Amino acid sequence: MPPARFLRDYWQKRPLLIRGAFADFRNPVEPDDLAGLACEELALSRIVVEERNGKRQTEARARGRDGGHPDAGESRWVLHTGPFAEGDFARLPPTHWTLLVQDVDKWDADVAALLPVFSFLPGWRVDDVMISYAEDGGSVGAHVDQYDVFLLQGLGRRRWQIDTNPDAPKAFRGDTELKLLSAFAPSHEWVLEPGDMLYLPPGVPHHGVAIGPCMTYSVGMRAPSQAELLVDFAETLAETLPEEARLSDPDLTPARGDGEIDEAAIERVARAMPWFDWNRKDTGLDDRLRAWFGRFITRYRSAQAAAPNPRPLTDAAFARAVERNAPVGRNPWSRCAWMRDGRGARLFASGDEHACSVALARLVCSQPGFGLGDVPASAADRATVRALVDAGHLALMRGGGRA
Repeated sequence: MPPARFLRDYWQKRPLLIRGAFADFRNPVEPDDLAGLACEELALSRIVVEERNGKRQTEARARGRDGGHPDAGESRWVLHTGPFAEGDFARLPPTHWTLLVQDVDKWDADVAALLPVFSFLPGWRVDDVMISYAEDGGSVGAHVDQYDVFLLQGLGRRRWQIDTNPDAPKAFRGDTELKLLSAFAPSHEWVLEPGDMLYLPPGVPHHGVAIGPCMTYSVGMRAPSQAELLVDFAETLAETLPEEARLSDPDLTPARGDGEIDEAAIERVARAMPWFDWNRKDTGLDDRLRAWFGRFITRYRSAQAAAPNPRPLTDAAFARAVERNAPVGRNPWSRCAWMRDGRGARLFASGDEHACSVALARLVCSQPGFGLGDVPASAADRATVRALVDAGHLALMRGGGRA
Protein backbone atom coordinates (compact mmCIF):
# COMPACT_ATOMS: atom_id res chain seq x y z
CA MET A 1 0.00 0.00 0.00
CA PRO A 2 1.46 3.41 -0.92
CA PRO A 3 1.93 5.65 2.14
CA ALA A 4 -0.36 8.28 0.63
CA ARG A 5 -3.20 5.78 0.46
CA PHE A 6 -2.65 4.67 4.06
CA LEU A 7 -2.69 8.28 5.25
CA ARG A 8 -5.79 9.07 3.21
CA ASP A 9 -7.86 6.01 4.11
CA TYR A 10 -6.64 4.83 7.53
CA TRP A 11 -4.48 7.33 9.43
CA GLN A 12 -6.54 8.60 12.40
CA LYS A 13 -9.65 7.16 10.72
CA ARG A 14 -9.88 3.38 11.12
CA PRO A 15 -7.78 0.36 12.17
CA LEU A 16 -5.78 -1.70 9.70
CA LEU A 17 -4.42 -5.23 10.07
CA ILE A 18 -1.27 -5.76 7.98
CA ARG A 19 -0.31 -9.40 7.60
CA GLY A 20 3.41 -9.91 6.99
CA ALA A 21 4.19 -6.22 7.41
CA PHE A 22 7.77 -7.24 8.20
CA ALA A 23 8.63 -10.22 5.98
CA ASP A 24 10.88 -12.87 7.56
CA PHE A 25 10.86 -10.86 10.77
CA ARG A 26 13.71 -11.51 13.18
CA ASN A 27 13.09 -10.60 16.78
CA PRO A 28 15.82 -8.02 17.63
CA VAL A 29 15.65 -8.36 21.45
CA GLU A 30 15.60 -11.50 23.55
CA PRO A 31 13.24 -11.67 26.56
CA ASP A 32 16.18 -11.94 28.99
CA ASP A 33 17.74 -8.80 27.50
CA LEU A 34 14.46 -6.93 27.93
CA ALA A 35 14.28 -8.06 31.55
CA GLY A 36 17.85 -6.88 32.05
CA LEU A 37 16.96 -3.48 30.66
CA ALA A 38 14.03 -3.30 33.06
CA CYS A 39 16.55 -3.52 35.90
CA GLU A 40 18.37 -0.36 34.75
CA GLU A 41 17.81 2.71 36.89
CA LEU A 42 17.05 5.01 33.95
CA ALA A 43 14.75 2.64 32.06
CA LEU A 44 10.98 3.18 32.30
CA SER A 45 9.51 -0.21 33.05
CA ARG A 46 6.35 -1.76 34.48
CA ILE A 47 5.03 -5.20 35.28
CA VAL A 48 1.30 -5.84 35.12
CA VAL A 49 0.00 -8.98 36.84
CA GLU A 50 -3.53 -10.20 36.24
CA GLU A 51 -4.98 -11.86 39.31
CA ARG A 52 -7.44 -14.41 38.03
CA ASN A 53 -10.90 -14.42 39.58
CA GLY A 54 -10.45 -17.78 41.29
CA LYS A 55 -7.41 -16.61 43.21
CA ARG A 56 -9.04 -13.31 44.05
CA GLN A 57 -12.22 -14.98 45.31
CA THR A 58 -10.23 -17.47 47.43
CA GLU A 59 -8.27 -14.64 49.03
CA ALA A 60 -11.45 -12.66 49.59
CA ARG A 61 -13.15 -15.57 51.36
CA ALA A 62 -10.10 -15.97 53.58
CA ARG A 63 -10.44 -12.32 54.58
CA GLY A 64 -14.19 -12.66 55.06
CA ARG A 65 -15.16 -10.17 52.35
CA ASP A 66 -15.57 -9.97 48.57
CA GLY A 67 -13.55 -6.84 47.87
CA GLY A 68 -16.47 -4.43 48.06
CA HIS A 69 -16.47 -3.68 44.32
CA PRO A 70 -19.16 -4.48 41.76
CA ASP A 71 -16.53 -6.29 39.68
CA ALA A 72 -15.21 -8.30 42.64
CA GLY A 73 -15.73 -11.57 40.76
CA GLU A 74 -13.69 -10.43 37.73
CA SER A 75 -9.95 -10.47 37.13
CA ARG A 76 -7.87 -7.72 38.68
CA TRP A 77 -4.71 -6.12 37.36
CA VAL A 78 -1.90 -5.12 39.73
CA LEU A 79 0.76 -2.63 38.59
CA HIS A 80 4.42 -2.73 39.69
CA THR A 81 6.89 -0.04 38.56
CA GLY A 82 10.62 -0.48 37.95
CA PRO A 83 13.50 -0.52 38.15
CA PHE A 84 13.35 -4.20 39.05
CA ALA A 85 15.78 -6.66 40.59
CA GLU A 86 16.47 -10.10 39.16
CA GLY A 87 14.67 -11.69 42.07
CA ASP A 88 11.46 -9.84 41.17
CA PHE A 89 11.09 -11.95 38.03
CA ALA A 90 11.63 -15.20 39.94
CA ARG A 91 8.65 -14.36 42.16
CA LEU A 92 6.22 -13.82 39.28
CA PRO A 93 3.49 -16.40 38.62
CA PRO A 94 3.95 -18.81 35.68
CA THR A 95 1.27 -17.09 33.56
CA HIS A 96 -0.86 -13.93 33.22
CA TRP A 97 1.77 -11.24 33.60
CA THR A 98 3.33 -8.67 31.27
CA LEU A 99 6.60 -6.72 31.36
CA LEU A 100 6.57 -3.37 29.52
CA VAL A 101 9.66 -1.26 28.81
CA GLN A 102 9.44 2.18 27.20
CA ASP A 103 11.92 3.84 24.82
CA VAL A 104 13.77 0.66 23.93
CA ASP A 105 14.76 2.26 20.62
CA LYS A 106 16.99 4.64 22.59
CA TRP A 107 18.79 1.74 24.24
CA ASP A 108 19.09 -0.77 21.38
CA ALA A 109 20.22 0.00 17.83
CA ASP A 110 18.49 -3.05 16.37
CA VAL A 111 15.16 -1.86 17.74
CA ALA A 112 15.83 1.66 16.43
CA ALA A 113 16.41 0.09 13.00
CA LEU A 114 12.67 -0.64 12.84
CA LEU A 115 11.79 3.05 12.70
CA PRO A 116 12.86 3.91 9.10
CA VAL A 117 9.83 1.88 7.95
CA PHE A 118 7.70 4.67 9.43
CA SER A 119 9.61 7.51 7.74
CA PHE A 120 6.48 8.46 5.76
CA LEU A 121 5.33 10.07 9.03
CA PRO A 122 6.94 13.27 10.35
CA GLY A 123 9.89 12.30 12.52
CA TRP A 124 8.73 14.54 15.35
CA ARG A 125 5.46 12.59 15.58
CA VAL A 126 7.20 9.30 16.45
CA ASP A 127 7.46 8.96 20.23
CA ASP A 128 9.09 5.65 21.07
CA VAL A 129 9.16 1.89 20.66
CA MET A 130 7.76 0.17 23.72
CA ILE A 131 8.29 -3.58 24.02
CA SER A 132 6.09 -5.86 26.04
CA TYR A 133 6.94 -9.41 26.99
CA ALA A 134 4.08 -11.56 28.27
CA GLU A 135 3.71 -15.09 29.48
CA ASP A 136 0.66 -17.11 28.42
CA GLY A 137 -2.53 -15.13 29.14
CA GLY A 138 -0.54 -11.98 29.88
CA SER A 139 -2.42 -8.74 29.25
CA VAL A 140 -2.72 -5.17 30.45
CA GLY A 141 -6.52 -5.26 30.18
CA ALA A 142 -8.91 -3.63 27.75
CA HIS A 143 -8.01 0.03 27.35
CA VAL A 144 -7.96 3.03 25.03
CA ASP A 145 -4.90 4.95 23.81
CA GLN A 146 -5.22 8.61 22.88
CA TYR A 147 -2.53 8.39 20.21
CA ASP A 148 -1.82 6.40 17.04
CA VAL A 149 0.00 3.13 17.61
CA PHE A 150 1.43 0.37 15.42
CA LEU A 151 1.45 -3.00 17.20
CA LEU A 152 4.09 -5.25 15.66
CA GLN A 153 4.19 -8.88 16.74
CA GLY A 154 7.81 -9.87 17.39
CA LEU A 155 7.81 -13.22 19.15
CA GLY A 156 5.08 -15.83 19.61
CA ARG A 157 1.41 -15.00 19.08
CA ARG A 158 -1.04 -12.52 20.57
CA ARG A 159 -4.82 -12.36 20.22
CA TRP A 160 -6.05 -8.80 19.63
CA GLN A 161 -9.64 -7.72 20.07
CA ILE A 162 -10.87 -4.24 19.15
CA ASP A 163 -14.18 -2.37 19.24
CA THR A 164 -14.80 -0.10 16.26
CA ASN A 165 -18.13 1.18 17.56
CA PRO A 166 -17.75 5.00 17.72
CA ASP A 167 -20.15 5.04 20.67
CA ALA A 168 -18.31 2.35 22.63
CA PRO A 169 -18.33 3.06 26.39
CA LYS A 170 -15.08 4.65 27.63
CA ALA A 171 -15.67 4.61 31.41
CA PHE A 172 -12.76 3.32 33.51
CA ARG A 173 -12.73 0.73 36.25
CA GLY A 174 -12.22 2.09 39.74
CA ASP A 175 -10.32 -0.84 41.25
CA THR A 176 -6.91 -0.46 39.63
CA GLU A 177 -4.18 2.14 39.00
CA LEU A 178 -4.38 1.32 35.30
CA LYS A 179 -6.92 3.08 33.11
CA LEU A 180 -8.86 -0.02 32.12
CA LEU A 181 -12.29 -0.04 30.55
CA SER A 182 -15.13 -1.13 32.79
CA ALA A 183 -16.98 -2.54 29.74
CA PHE A 184 -15.54 -3.95 26.52
CA ALA A 185 -17.46 -5.65 23.68
CA PRO A 186 -15.11 -6.48 20.78
CA SER A 187 -16.28 -6.18 17.21
CA HIS A 188 -13.15 -7.69 15.60
CA GLU A 189 -10.60 -10.29 16.64
CA TRP A 190 -7.33 -11.51 15.14
CA VAL A 191 -4.32 -13.59 16.16
CA LEU A 192 -1.06 -11.93 15.12
CA GLU A 193 2.02 -13.94 14.16
CA PRO A 194 5.63 -12.61 14.08
CA GLY A 195 5.89 -9.86 11.47
CA ASP A 196 2.15 -9.05 11.51
CA MET A 197 1.19 -5.53 12.50
CA LEU A 198 -2.02 -3.84 13.66
CA TYR A 199 -2.50 -0.09 13.28
CA LEU A 200 -4.93 1.60 15.69
CA PRO A 201 -5.96 5.25 15.50
CA PRO A 202 -6.63 7.15 18.74
CA GLY A 203 -9.68 6.22 20.78
CA VAL A 204 -10.19 2.61 19.64
CA PRO A 205 -10.79 0.24 22.59
CA HIS A 206 -8.52 -2.78 22.35
CA HIS A 207 -7.32 -5.78 24.32
CA GLY A 208 -4.31 -8.00 23.60
CA VAL A 209 -3.75 -11.39 25.26
CA ALA A 210 -0.61 -13.52 24.88
CA ILE A 211 -1.01 -17.02 23.46
CA GLY A 212 2.05 -18.56 25.06
CA PRO A 213 5.18 -16.42 25.61
CA CYS A 214 5.16 -13.45 23.26
CA MET A 215 6.72 -10.06 22.58
CA THR A 216 4.96 -7.08 20.99
CA TYR A 217 6.63 -3.90 19.70
CA SER A 218 4.43 -0.82 20.08
CA VAL A 219 5.47 2.11 17.92
CA GLY A 220 3.63 5.02 19.50
CA MET A 221 3.08 8.48 18.13
CA ARG A 222 3.50 11.64 20.19
CA ALA A 223 0.15 13.44 20.50
CA PRO A 224 0.20 16.13 23.21
CA SER A 225 -3.17 16.97 24.70
CA GLN A 226 -4.57 20.46 24.25
CA ALA A 227 -4.10 20.91 27.99
CA GLU A 228 -0.38 20.08 27.70
CA LEU A 229 0.03 22.46 24.75
CA LEU A 230 -1.76 25.28 26.54
CA VAL A 231 0.13 24.90 29.83
CA ASP A 232 3.55 24.69 28.16
CA PHE A 233 2.81 27.62 25.85
CA ALA A 234 1.53 29.69 28.79
CA GLU A 235 4.68 28.94 30.79
CA THR A 236 6.86 29.84 27.81
CA LEU A 237 4.91 33.04 27.23
CA ALA A 238 5.03 33.94 30.92
CA GLU A 239 8.84 33.85 30.86
CA THR A 240 8.85 36.76 28.41
CA LEU A 241 6.50 39.03 30.36
CA PRO A 242 8.00 41.73 32.59
CA GLU A 243 7.06 41.91 36.26
CA GLU A 244 5.39 45.29 35.79
CA ALA A 245 2.94 43.92 33.20
CA ARG A 246 -0.10 43.45 35.44
CA LEU A 247 -3.87 43.64 35.59
CA SER A 248 -4.64 47.34 35.93
CA ASP A 249 -7.74 49.51 36.30
CA PRO A 250 -6.94 53.22 35.80
CA ASP A 251 -10.59 53.71 34.75
CA LEU A 252 -11.91 52.39 38.08
CA THR A 253 -15.12 53.92 39.43
CA PRO A 254 -16.29 53.70 43.08
CA ALA A 255 -17.31 50.18 44.11
CA ARG A 256 -20.62 49.45 45.83
CA GLY A 257 -18.95 47.40 48.54
CA ASP A 258 -20.88 44.23 47.74
CA GLY A 259 -18.05 42.15 46.23
CA GLU A 260 -19.33 42.06 42.65
CA ILE A 261 -16.96 41.32 39.77
CA ASP A 262 -18.67 43.53 37.20
CA GLU A 263 -18.48 43.60 33.40
CA ALA A 264 -15.85 46.34 33.40
CA ALA A 265 -13.58 44.10 35.49
CA ILE A 266 -14.04 41.17 33.11
CA GLU A 267 -13.16 43.42 30.16
CA ARG A 268 -9.96 44.50 31.91
CA VAL A 269 -9.02 40.87 32.53
CA ALA A 270 -9.57 40.07 28.85
CA ARG A 271 -7.39 43.03 27.82
CA ALA A 272 -4.64 41.78 30.15
CA MET A 273 -4.56 38.50 28.18
CA PRO A 274 -4.66 39.59 24.53
CA TRP A 275 -3.51 36.21 23.21
CA PHE A 276 -7.04 34.77 23.12
CA ASP A 277 -9.98 35.57 20.86
CA TRP A 278 -12.50 36.11 23.63
CA ASN A 279 -15.32 37.02 21.24
CA ARG A 280 -15.41 33.73 19.36
CA LYS A 281 -18.67 32.11 20.43
CA ASP A 282 -17.71 28.62 19.25
CA THR A 283 -14.91 28.35 21.83
CA GLY A 284 -16.95 29.38 24.85
CA LEU A 285 -13.92 31.34 26.05
CA ASP A 286 -15.93 34.28 27.33
CA ASP A 287 -17.90 32.14 29.78
CA ARG A 288 -14.80 30.19 30.78
CA LEU A 289 -12.96 33.44 31.43
CA ARG A 290 -15.62 34.51 33.90
CA ALA A 291 -15.69 31.20 35.76
CA TRP A 292 -11.88 30.94 35.81
CA PHE A 293 -11.30 34.50 37.00
CA GLY A 294 -13.84 34.19 39.81
CA ARG A 295 -12.12 31.07 41.08
CA PHE A 296 -8.62 32.44 40.53
CA ILE A 297 -9.03 35.83 42.17
CA THR A 298 -10.69 34.43 45.31
CA ARG A 299 -7.87 32.00 46.05
CA TYR A 300 -5.54 33.44 48.65
CA ARG A 301 -2.00 34.02 47.42
CA SER A 302 -0.51 31.89 50.22
CA ALA A 303 -1.22 28.28 51.00
CA GLN A 304 -3.69 29.21 53.73
CA ALA A 305 -7.14 27.76 53.12
CA ALA A 306 -10.32 27.24 55.05
CA ALA A 307 -10.52 23.94 56.91
CA PRO A 308 -13.73 21.98 56.26
CA ASN A 309 -16.14 21.65 59.14
CA PRO A 310 -15.16 18.41 60.94
CA ARG A 311 -18.85 17.81 61.71
CA PRO A 312 -20.98 18.58 58.63
CA LEU A 313 -24.41 19.95 59.45
CA THR A 314 -27.28 17.51 59.55
CA ASP A 315 -30.64 18.46 58.07
CA ALA A 316 -32.11 18.82 61.55
CA ALA A 317 -29.23 20.90 62.90
CA PHE A 318 -29.36 23.29 59.96
CA ALA A 319 -33.15 23.64 60.23
CA ARG A 320 -32.85 24.51 63.93
CA ALA A 321 -30.10 27.05 63.20
CA VAL A 322 -32.30 28.77 60.59
CA GLU A 323 -35.26 28.79 62.94
CA ARG A 324 -33.33 30.57 65.71
CA ASN A 325 -31.65 32.97 63.25
CA ALA A 326 -28.22 31.68 64.25
CA PRO A 327 -25.37 34.09 63.49
CA VAL A 328 -22.69 33.03 60.99
CA GLY A 329 -19.26 34.51 60.51
CA ARG A 330 -17.08 34.46 57.41
CA ASN A 331 -13.70 32.76 57.69
CA PRO A 332 -11.02 35.48 57.42
CA TRP A 333 -9.03 33.24 55.05
CA SER A 334 -12.00 32.86 52.70
CA ARG A 335 -11.92 35.54 50.03
CA CYS A 336 -15.37 35.93 48.45
CA ALA A 337 -16.66 37.58 45.27
CA TRP A 338 -19.54 37.18 42.87
CA MET A 339 -20.68 38.00 39.35
CA ARG A 340 -24.02 38.08 37.60
CA ASP A 341 -25.17 35.01 35.71
CA GLY A 342 -28.46 35.75 33.97
CA ARG A 343 -30.95 36.58 36.70
CA GLY A 344 -28.84 34.80 39.30
CA ALA A 345 -25.25 34.94 40.44
CA ARG A 346 -22.08 32.94 40.65
CA LEU A 347 -20.66 33.11 44.15
CA PHE A 348 -16.94 32.36 44.56
CA ALA A 349 -15.29 31.50 47.86
CA SER A 350 -11.58 30.63 47.87
CA GLY A 351 -11.81 29.09 44.43
CA ASP A 352 -15.11 27.28 45.04
CA GLU A 353 -18.07 28.22 42.84
CA HIS A 354 -21.75 28.17 43.81
CA ALA A 355 -24.92 29.18 41.97
CA CYS A 356 -27.20 31.38 44.06
CA SER A 357 -29.33 34.52 44.02
CA VAL A 358 -27.85 38.00 43.69
CA ALA A 359 -29.23 38.82 47.15
CA LEU A 360 -27.34 35.95 48.80
CA ALA A 361 -24.14 36.73 46.88
CA ARG A 362 -24.25 40.31 48.09
CA LEU A 363 -25.00 39.22 51.66
CA VAL A 364 -22.08 36.79 51.88
CA CYS A 365 -19.55 39.08 50.19
CA SER A 366 -20.45 42.38 51.86
CA GLN A 367 -20.95 41.26 55.46
CA PRO A 368 -18.33 39.56 57.67
CA GLY A 369 -21.24 38.10 59.62
CA PHE A 370 -25.02 37.85 59.35
CA GLY A 371 -27.95 35.85 60.70
CA LEU A 372 -29.33 32.80 58.92
CA GLY A 373 -32.70 34.54 59.04
CA ASP A 374 -31.31 37.07 56.54
CA VAL A 375 -30.70 34.32 53.97
CA PRO A 376 -33.28 34.25 51.15
CA ALA A 377 -35.79 31.48 51.79
CA SER A 378 -35.20 29.57 48.54
CA ALA A 379 -33.99 25.98 48.87
CA ALA A 380 -31.07 26.70 46.52
CA ASP A 381 -29.78 29.63 48.58
CA ARG A 382 -30.06 27.74 51.85
CA ALA A 383 -28.27 24.77 50.30
CA THR A 384 -25.48 27.15 49.24
CA VAL A 385 -25.13 28.55 52.76
CA ARG A 386 -25.05 25.07 54.20
CA ALA A 387 -22.34 24.06 51.68
CA LEU A 388 -20.29 27.14 52.66
CA VAL A 389 -20.58 26.20 56.34
CA ASP A 390 -19.57 22.59 55.67
CA ALA A 391 -16.60 23.77 53.57
CA GLY A 392 -15.42 26.08 56.37
CA HIS A 393 -15.98 29.37 54.53
CA LEU A 394 -18.77 30.27 56.98
CA ALA A 395 -19.04 29.25 60.62
CA LEU A 396 -22.05 29.05 62.89
CA MET A 397 -21.38 31.33 65.83
CA ARG A 398 -22.58 30.72 69.37
CA GLY A 399 -22.29 33.71 71.69
CA GLY A 400 -18.88 35.26 71.09
CA GLY A 401 -17.31 32.38 69.25
CA ARG A 402 -17.67 29.54 66.81
CA ALA A 403 -20.25 26.84 67.45
